[in-house]
Amino acid sequence: MHTVDILIFITYLIGIVIFGLTFYKKNRTAQDFSTGSGTLPAWVIGLSIFATFVSSISYLALPGIAFLSDWNAFVFSLSIPVAIFMAIKFFIPLYRSVGSPSAYTYLEERFGPWAKNYVAIFWLLTQVMRVAVILYLLALPMYVILGWDMRLIIVITGISVMIYSILGGIKAVIWTDAIQAIILITGAVVTLGILMFSLPEGPRQYFEVAANHDKFSLGSFGLSLTESTFWVVFIYGIFINLQNYGIDQNYIQRYMSARNEKDAISSAFGGGLLYIPVSLLFFMIGTGLFVYYQVFPDLLPNEFREAGMSDSVFPYFIVNGLPIGITGLLIASIFSAGMSTISTSLNSGATVILSDFYRRYKKNVSESESVRVLYLASALICVLGVIISFYIIQVESALDIWWNLAGIFSGGMLGLFLLGYFSRKVTNIPAAVGVVLGLLVIIWMSLSPIYLTDSLSNPLHSYLTIVVGTLAIFLTGFFISIFIDRKNRNNF
Repeated sequence: MHTVDILIFITYLIGIVIFGLTFYKKNRTAQDFSTGSGTLPAWVIGLSIFATFVSSISYLALPGIAFLSDWNAFVFSLSIPVAIFMAIKFFIPLYRSVGSPSAYTYLEERFGPWAKNYVAIFWLLTQVMRVAVILYLLALPMYVILGWDMRLIIVITGISVMIYSILGGIKAVIWTDAIQAIILITGAVVTLGILMFSLPEGPRQYFEVAANHDKFSLGSFGLSLTESTFWVVFIYGIFINLQNYGIDQNYIQRYMSARNEKDAISSAFGGGLLYIPVSLLFFMIGTGLFVYYQVFPDLLPNEFREAGMSDSVFPYFIVNGLPIGITGLLIASIFSAGMSTISTSLNSGATVILSDFYRRYKKNVSESESVRVLYLASALICVLGVIISFYIIQVESALDIWWNLAGIFSGGMLGLFLLGYFSRKVTNIPAAVGVVLGLLVIIWMSLSPIYLTDSLSNPLHSYLTIVVGTLAIFLTGFFISIFIDRKNRNNF
C-alpha cells in the first residue's frame, strides 16, 4: 500500500479518536454516559443506528456473496421495513414508557429476575465475542496488506475505540458513528463508480455482463422451505431485523437517547431504511467485481477464484485496483464500519452491567460510583474482546463453534419479548416452559445436521431456525397460559 494511503488511514484513526474525546465531561452522570440525557438530534441517531447495523463483516461479506452468486441475500434488506414498522409501533413506545436505559428491565417487570438475567447474560456474552470478531477482521486485511503484526493492530484499534467510548460516552459513540457512516458510504459510492467506469464500455457493459450471468436474481419464488428462496430469506430477515430493531440493547439505547418519542421513531425509520440502498451498493460492488474480472481475467490470481475465497476478492481489488488515495479511503471505510460496531458494544454492554446487575443487587449506588462502574465495565468488555481475538488468530474454528452457541442462546430472546408484550395474561411459569422448549427446538435445528442422521435431522433451511424457535416459545407460553387459566376457572 502506498505511503499516501497509509497516511490517510492513520489520519482517520487519530482524527476519530480526537473528535470523540471532545465530548469528554469531567462531572458526567450515568444517564449522560448511557443516553446523553436524551438530548441528541434524530438525524445523528439515525446515522448511528445505520452504522451500528453495518459492520466490517457486512462491508466485506456482502460484495463477496454477490461476486460468488447473485442478489438473493439482498432480500434480507427488503424485509427491514416490516421489522421497523413493528419496532416503532410497539417497542419504541414501550421502552420510552419504562424509562430505563436497559432494554431488559421490561422483562424483569413482566416475568421476574430470571427472564432479565437470562437475556442480559447471553446478550453480554454475544457482545464480547462480537468485539473480538470485529477486532480480528479489522486486523486481518492490514496484516495481509502491510504485514503488520495482527496483535499490535488489535491492541491499537481496541485502545483507540475504548478511549473515546469511555471518555466521550454515548455522545461520542453516536457522533463518531455518524461520521463513520458518511465515510463508509462515500467509500462504497466511489468504489462502485471506479468499477463501472473502468470497464471498456462503461456502465452499460456492467449491466449487460451481469444480466447475462443472472447476477441480479433475488432467488426462487417457490414455496420450498429447504432452500434459500426469496420467501425463506424474507421471513428470516423479518425475525432477525425485529430482534435487532425491537429488542437489541444497541438499538434501544439509541431510542432512549432521542429528545422525545417522535425523534426516536424518526431515527429508527431513517437509520433502518438507509441500510437498504447502501446494502444495494455493496451488492452492486460485488457484481461489479465479478464483471471487472470477467472482462480482465488476468488481473485476478487463480487462488481468488477458488471456493471459500470470495470474501478476499474485494480487499484484493482495494489494494490492487484502486488509485492511490482511494485505497486509503476504503481501508478507513472498513475500519469505520468496524469501529462503530465496537464502540456501540462497549457502551451498551456497560449500561446493561450497571442497570441490570450492579444497581439491581447493590442499593443506594451514588452517581460517581455508577460512572466508575460504566468506565470499568467498558474497559473490561474491550480487554476481553482483545484477548479472545488473540485466540481467534490461532484457532479460527473456535469462531464457528461460538457463533453456533450464540445463535442457540440468543434464539430465545425474541420469543420471550413477543410473549411478554402480546400475551399480557401469560405469567412466569408458562413463559419459562416456553423458553426451555424453544431452546430445545433451536438446539435440535442447529446441531442435528451435524450430529444426527438424515432421518432425525432438521429438514428445514437453517435460516428458519430462529423463526421456528421464536414461534415455539410464543405458542407454548400462550397455550399453557390458556390451559392454566381455564383450569383455574373450572376449579373455581
